[in-house]
Amino acid sequence: MLIGLFKLAKAIFFFCIGAGAIHLLHKDIGDEVTRLALKLRFDPESRLVALLLHKADLIDAHRLRQISVGTFGYSALALTEGVGLLLEKVWAEYLTLILTVSFLPWELYELVRKPDGFRLSLLVINLAVLAYLVWLLRRKKLLGGS
Repeated sequence: MLIGLFKLAKAIFFFCIGAGAIHLLHKDIGDEVTRLALKLRFDPESRLVALLLHKADLIDAHRLRQISVGTFGYSALALTEGVGLLLEKVWAEYLTLILTVSFLPWELYELVRKPDGFRLSLLVINLAVLAYLVWLLRRKKLLGGS
C-alpha cells in the first residue's frame, strides 16, 4: 500500500512537471526564472540565478514539448502502477518489479559516475522495493500453490 501511495504521489508530481512545461510554451523562460527568483527573494545577480538563466536559455519550445510528453507518459505509468498496487493486482506488482529492475543499471551508472548520498539513497530505496516485491510475489506464489 505504501508503494502504491508513493507511485500515486510520483504520478501527481510528474503530471505537474508536464503541465508546467506546457505552461512555459511560447514564454520567455529567462523572464519566468527571473520573476520566480524575485518572488522567492533571491538576488537576481546571484550565481544560482545566473546558472538557472544559463540553463533556461538551452530550453526551446521543442524541448518543452518533449519534456511534457515524457513526464505525462511517466505520470500515466506511475498512476497505473499506483492504482494497481492499491487494488492489490498481481500485474501491478510485476509491472513495478520490471520497472524497478529496468532503472537499476542507470542508477548504478549514475552512482559510479558521480557518487553522492542522494544517488546512493535512491539505489538503496529501489533495492528495498525490489526485495520486498520479490518476497511478496514468492509468498503469493507459495500460498496460491498450496
